[in-house]
Amino acid sequence: MVQATDEDLLTAHLAGDPNAFATLVHRHQNRLWAVALTMMRNPHDAADALQDAYLAAFRRAGGFRGEARVTTWLHRIVVNACLDRLRQQQRRRAEQPLPPESDQPELLGHPVEDPVERRALRTDLAALLARLNDDQRAALVLVDVEGYSVEETAQLLEVPAGTVKSRCARGRARLAGWLRDERAAAD
Repeated sequence: MVQATDEDLLTAHLAGDPNAFATLVHRHQNRLWAVALTMMRNPHDAADALQDAYLAAFRRAGGFRGEARVTTWLHRIVVNACLDRLRQQQRRRAEQPLPPESDQPELLGHPVEDPVERRALRTDLAALLARLNDDQRAALVLVDVEGYSVEETAQLLEVPAGTVKSRCARGRARLAGWLRDERAAAD
């Protein structure tokens, strides 16, 4: 089964092979985990969302239409499971107001060369990413972190490509503004 394609594994799973789905999940678990962890910001929540996604994929494998790659289908299920969990969490807690957006956010500027400063920047960005709304965070994670194209991300999120572009642009603008504010406060 190791040499089988993803499509072959899904077909074998549907035919009753008890190991096919596990092989498929094992093959893609690192990228699926990275998406879940980045979106959920917490390993426990990410594990729960990923478990929900695996169960959904297992149960709905017969609904795979073959219009996209199996990996794209799996990523869509993981993203949707994460978004569902985030919405559930948001309903449970009182909404916290987001800081106001800058009318004209500036770009981050020159690339950071110092490894210590780069690590601090990554930590700051991860914390700030958690402050974005779910839709902007999902778009940025898929495009900027996971490297999906805008079109692939649109397919995963089931929204138009223009919506992905605007969510990314707004999310990046917010991140840049918040990062600038934090850096200014630190000086």
